[in-house]
Amino acid sequence: MKLSNKTQALQDLIAPAVQACGVDLWGIEFLPQGKRSLLRIYIDKDIDQTTPVLNEDGEEEQGRGIGVQDCVRVTQQVGAMLDVHDPISGEYSLEVSSPGWDRPFFQLHQMPAYVGQQVALRLISAVDNRRKFQAKLVSVDLESEMIQVEVEKQQVLEIDSHNIDKANLVYQD
Repeated sequence: MKLSNKTQALQDLIAPAVQACGVDLWGIEFLPQGKRSLLRIYIDKDIDQTTPVLNEDGEEEQGRGIGVQDCVRVTQQVGAMLDVHDPISGEYSLEVSSPGWDRPFFQLHQMPAYVGQQVALRLISAVDNRRKFQAKLVSVDLESEMIQVEVEKQQVLEIDSHNIDKANLVYQD
């Protein structure tokens, strides 16, 4: 799960602006698309179950994840910062959202909380003659930068995190 140099530079530039809005930067995607590129920012925050908050209607709710107002604040803050630094040549669209139910993983340290759940993986080079598969996340070793996944028939595969091109959670109800 290595970021391109351009994506890493954008993430380093954007991170302080996102944190200034009181949310965490989950990850970014930068997709150059000819004349008009796309910069997608995923934000997240811990859900505080102990402190009630007031919603837009003035009603008390338990803490919740990312809301529309969080996305608006980050869009304004990051948009202003990008206007000043102008790191993207040409036109681009800026999208800000939560990672959602099928959250993409951008860094290995994001995965341990999801051990036991299904993930979709796309690998750079094949493991067990496959580059794409869905599997149960069995373990994440941050020190050795390896994950273990269980594919069909209880077969456990060990995958180097540097071989992961794309990974995301698979929503199951």
